[in-house]
Amino acid sequence: MKRAIICILWLAMAGWFAAAQEVVPYDVKEDLIYSEVHGTGLLMDLYIPKEKKNGLGLIDVVSGAWFSDRGKINDHRQAGLYDVFCSKGYTVFAIRPGSVSKYGGEEMLQHVKRGIRYVKVHAADYGVDPERLGITGASAGAHLATLAVVTAEDGTPDAKNPLDRLSTRVKAAGVFFPPTDFLDWNGGRPNFDRIGYLLFPGGIQGHSEDEINAQSEKLSPARRVSGPTPPFLLIHGDADDMVPLQQSQKMVAAVQAAGGSAELIIKPGGGHPWPTIREEVVRLADWFDKQLLVTHVVAAPAG
Repeated sequence: MKRAIICILWLAMAGWFAAAQEVVPYDVKEDLIYSEVHGTGLLMDLYIPKEKKNGLGLIDVVSGAWFSDRGKINDHRQAGLYDVFCSKGYTVFAIRPGSVSKYGGEEMLQHVKRGIRYVKVHAADYGVDPERLGITGASAGAHLATLAVVTAEDGTPDAKNPLDRLSTRVKAAGVFFPPTDFLDWNGGRPNFDRIGYLLFPGGIQGHSEDEINAQSEKLSPARRVSGPTPPFLLIHGDADDMVPLQQSQKMVAAVQAAGGSAELIIKPGGGHPWPTIREEVVRLADWFDKQLLVTHVVAAPAG
């Protein structure tokens, strides 16, 4: 019996060491500061392919329920996002825009845009093309990423800060189950206990219905589409009990109505998220390849 227990413990330890030594296709630099707000650093992790880079950068907006703790990055890692994209040569910038315990939705949106500008300013340092950036995210991160795309800002050429001289525009957006319309949540309204602090730093208490509606619209990506956008791919499960599938459907309809390109992949039985989501991460990466990879055609000599 004692020998059997020792064997079990040995096998468990061997499995732990194997997992600890698991080969991943990237090197990671954690907790890089991409901006500073009120004396506090905003952080990102950088995932650098070990093999040949493809010259493309992907911004991953890391937020769950509008919280950006490290556990959310671990969720993305477990979903295979960094494995899949770095295997294809993408450099991934996992930016954390802050949490509703400290920032409201408008502030977090500006943090995302700050992250985009930071990547563009340092694009040469990381070997990526600043004009071919993609953006992704899941749930709250997808909401902020989508909102950043449809409210993109141009740069100010003579700005004192080099970051402000660059636009926040990206080339393509691919996101998972994003909230997109806080005025129409499957025909009703979302739970304000959950999103009240997103709308206003102190919550909705003391704010009128008109103020709540105006702020809800301001933070609803599907209601902020004002013209053609970069291509969108949305991925959503039809059994999502946290963010209705209708939210992605509304976003697709809004983008298409404005003359843009938007696709929706519906995962049958998919919740929030689902166990096999890595399969959809692969589909997302293939889609980004089509949107961002450029084939340079060399003209034949005259004559």
